[in-house]
Amino acid sequence: MSIAHIRKQYQLGSLSEQHSSSDPIEQFEHWFGAARRAELPDMNAMTLSTVGAGGRPSSRTVLIKEFGAAGFTWFTNYLSRKGEQIEENPHAALLFYWPAMERQIEIEGVVVRVSAAESDAYFLKRPIKSRISAITSDQSKPVASRSVMEEKYAADRLTHGDNPARPAHWGGYRLVPDRIEFWQGGSARLHDRLLYTLDANGQWRRERLQP
Repeated sequence: MSIAHIRKQYQLGSLSEQHSSSDPIEQFEHWFGAARRAELPDMNAMTLSTVGAGGRPSSRTVLIKEFGAAGFTWFTNYLSRKGEQIEENPHAALLFYWPAMERQIEIEGVVVRVSAAESDAYFLKRPIKSRISAITSDQSKPVASRSVMEEKYAADRLTHGDNPARPAHWGGYRLVPDRIEFWQGGSARLHDRLLYTLDANGQWRRERLQP
């Protein structure tokens, strides 16, 4: 079968103005909670898209660790490709896709670093192996072989012991949103799309988009 003939019928739900929040963060919390209660696999995974100074976009999957009125937070290596692009251009986008619920959420805004104290606090919550890996890896940089990485990891494990400090090159980012769109699959491809945009007065404006 040609991939052009792959089809899916969307029929699990709908999204209306009457049954959604006027605040997109509250609406996100509602949908995220539903995905969590449904125990969807990787429900906390989100696609992060960034664009560097050269204008070439790139995307990868990261894990959300916190969200609220201040924005959406994840942690990573500041010297990675995504970190370099964020430094060059702080505008970025996040995408949550939950096919089992026929839902996706697109979030756009400006990325800022979280405080050092917040990064330290989260780093201490990570498993020891993950903390050592953050020290070991020069993320996105070439390496001769996996064995080189494993040897460096073993050496770092001995050097830093059971209570390693957070390396300066690792910490949190927070996307501060100004545009959030909720998408619910609909029959006959008449999908529901509600777009929230932040106006000059800091108020969210909601409107329906055509599918």
